[in-house]
Amino acid sequence: MTTKDIRLQSGFVVFAAKISSVGTGLVFQFIVSHALVGREYDIWFNLNDINAYFVLLAGVLPFWAMRYVTRDKEGSVKTGIFANLIISAVAAVAYVLLIPSVMSALQVSMIYLPVYLLMAIQIVEIHSIAIMESCLQARIPQNVGYGLLVQQITKVIVGVVLIVVLKQLLLGAVVATIIGYAIQTFYYVKTFAVELKKRLCIGYIGEWLKGSLANIYSVIGNQIAAYIFIMLFTYVDTARGIYGAAATIVNVITFSSYLSFALYPKLLAEKKMDDVASSMKMVLMFAVPLTVGAIALADSYITLLRPGAAGAGPVLMVLALDSFVVVISGFYSSILYGVETVDEGSKLSLRQLVKSRLFISFSLPYLHSAIALPTAYYVLTNYAQKQPIQAALYVSIINAVVRFLMFLILVVVIRGMAKIHIPWKSISKYVFAAAVMGIILYVSPHPTTASSTLLEAAVTLVETGIGGLIYLGVLMAIDKEARSLPRDIINEFRQKQQTSADS
Repeated sequence: MTTKDIRLQSGFVVFAAKISSVGTGLVFQFIVSHALVGREYDIWFNLNDINAYFVLLAGVLPFWAMRYVTRDKEGSVKTGIFANLIISAVAAVAYVLLIPSVMSALQVSMIYLPVYLLMAIQIVEIHSIAIMESCLQARIPQNVGYGLLVQQITKVIVGVVLIVVLKQLLLGAVVATIIGYAIQTFYYVKTFAVELKKRLCIGYIGEWLKGSLANIYSVIGNQIAAYIFIMLFTYVDTARGIYGAAATIVNVITFSSYLSFALYPKLLAEKKMDDVASSMKMVLMFAVPLTVGAIALADSYITLLRPGAAGAGPVLMVLALDSFVVVISGFYSSILYGVETVDEGSKLSLRQLVKSRLFISFSLPYLHSAIALPTAYYVLTNYAQKQPIQAALYVSIINAVVRFLMFLILVVVIRGMAKIHIPWKSISKYVFAAAVMGIILYVSPHPTTASSTLLEAAVTLVETGIGGLIYLGVLMAIDKEARSLPRDIINEFRQKQQTSADS
């Protein structure tokens, strides 16, 4: 398959797989959140916070490798995988050497050192998955969804055995995650079996590294901004766990961004701006109701994962709105990356890259950090000491406000590059249908107690499903395109099966 064979509707396959993984993901998080108590639940999130600093470069080369794969450059898939594996090995070694000092600085007991050391394996896995998913996005984006589904199912099965049966709590959660990533990586490797037989093109790496200076500049900025979570972990006990539980729920909202998964490579290959409005409608058709639903049932969702966090519903509400902004910002970023032509020549000019609008986009995380970090430090040290729910809420608000400001800047940047038609009529229908759903869910009885039994969890999930049916029912009654949605999804899955059979 080539990039020109990709259909915008391929995003439905990825989105469907993502949504299908919600159930397994929530089961795993439910097991973990009820197995880990107090500081250990904070450590569960801190493991990933620290790990993020050692996977900073995981997405750097994939950014450029995907653009080469999109343009059908021979050997770009194999070269990209090889290069990212080398980077992952260096990062993993650095992590192993530094983690004892990091734990000491954060006042984490050394009894957890074996668990922290295991995360070095995940560093290699994340680098591998990042490069292969970028290459898949350029050719067969729907396989990314299947990879996630395989990972989630594996993680739950292993998690149940290790955590519930064998009572290996924090260690079991980490090992289950690592094994899930390993199976996902194996699935992607099998997908690229033919590509991996092609020759390495080391010359590509030099061009990618040249352009990657700008990407490294961007990811460092993003990771500086993420230091806000280290601050939350350090200054207020259990606050990071509360924030993490809420973020786990609203992460479902970001799945809607996968509905535009094919837009970036399509724009890169064809520059057809007509695809933008269609893609935006697909994204917002689901992002709007997911956001409204999360807000309407916020108190139920937060106690589902963290019974001790009753009263933290506002944290989830703010993060839901923040996640919606993340989705829209990602959509606009795809447009920027798709229409940017700075690397279309045979040689990539670093000087031209710095002058491009890409570099402006890469600079936004630094502005975010400059505003959010000192503000969060001041608030956490002066107004939220020993108040974990308030601390999580303040950090949520600070991040959400600053991210929205960065989004507005991004919109201004893109307006100078391309004319975007916003489908306001369709958006108004999505908002109306979501409002009907949200009001019904909000006024209906739903679990809000701190006990969070399996029965209450089941009730919450059933109400979520009913809310989805209400939204789709109202939307299909007022929107012709929504009525054709089931047929489009079925046709896309059939097309996927036909493509697999032909190959």
